[in-house]
Amino acid sequence: MFFSRFTLSSLAEIIAFQLYDVHTNFTNKEYKMNIGDKAPDLLGLNEKGEEIRLSQYAGKKLVLYFYPKDSTSGCTTEACNLRDNYAELRRAGYEVVGVSVDSAASHQKFIAKYELPFPLIADTDKTLVEAFGVWGEKSMYGRKYMGTFRTTFVINEEGIIERILLPKEIKVKEHAEQILG
Repeated sequence: MFFSRFTLSSLAEIIAFQLYDVHTNFTNKEYKMNIGDKAPDLLGLNEKGEEIRLSQYAGKKLVLYFYPKDSTSGCTTEACNLRDNYAELRRAGYEVVGVSVDSAASHQKFIAKYELPFPLIADTDKTLVEAFGVWGEKSMYGRKYMGTFRTTFVINEEGIIERILLPKEIKVKEHAEQILG
């Protein structure tokens, strides 16, 4: 068997290296949208096929969080943490919109299963992930593939990006607290 040549600690080292590689590749990439930039008005279509525009959130701060895939463990944990703290986020003046490249149908199932109170943009053509610079090459277990880097942009009341939480910084179990903190 392939794994018989490796000890448990050497396998852990390989996995740790691959995870480090994902983060290293990402942190070295330049964002297309940076702190101080005006975010685009048209963000995309939500799970119902309705346009989501930044102007709909004028006067409020917008948490625009990008995540890799509906119903995966980390993405579900992150979405549920935002759901569980949604009332507190709104009291603090924030609205929440999630973005992934999954389809509207996938988003509808994800929202229904976990009772998410915020919209999810179905960026199937990758327009928004590319505009924000969160789409790129990832690596896991030595396999390279294209995907979304888990990243959150906090956009102020005037539509200006005031904060960016990078993949390495995001703690999916405490994401709302990170935003509020």
